[in-house]
Amino acid sequence: MLDVKIKILDKRLGVDFPLPQYETEASAGMDLRAMVQEDFVLEPGQVKMVNTGFAMHIKDKSVTALIVPRSGLGYKHGIVLSNLTGVIDADYQGPLMMPLWNHSSKPFTVHVGDRVAQMLFIPVLHANLSVTEDFDTESDRGQNGFGSTGI
Repeated sequence: MLDVKIKILDKRLGVDFPLPQYETEASAGMDLRAMVQEDFVLEPGQVKMVNTGFAMHIKDKSVTALIVPRSGLGYKHGIVLSNLTGVIDADYQGPLMMPLWNHSSKPFTVHVGDRVAQMLFIPVLHANLSVTEDFDTESDRGQNGFGSTGI
């Protein structure tokens, strides 16, 4: 189990609303809540930075956190993250924010405490890049690009 330190920035979080948690035993991501002062309407095409109510520090440089949309909100209501995926580096120690984007044609109301995104912790591999004239072996795909493996 990864030990991540969080600092509560919104007194309601963990009291009126639970801390980020996995909703089921097999969940890959823990839900993040909109810890805003009041409900707000996200108009079509609008982006708004939304606070999660906490700051975090992963510390372990072999781990990063990804912030991704909740599938149901994206599919049913067009609510996703404007940066699509947020990367939280292990050495970051500040507030966790989410840029919510309404890419639908209808206004959407975000209520205080709504679960609006999710956070996944994943391993990080650091690569050493080196310049070469040729690759050691050729793959079947080679330099064939987009769509080269079919539909």
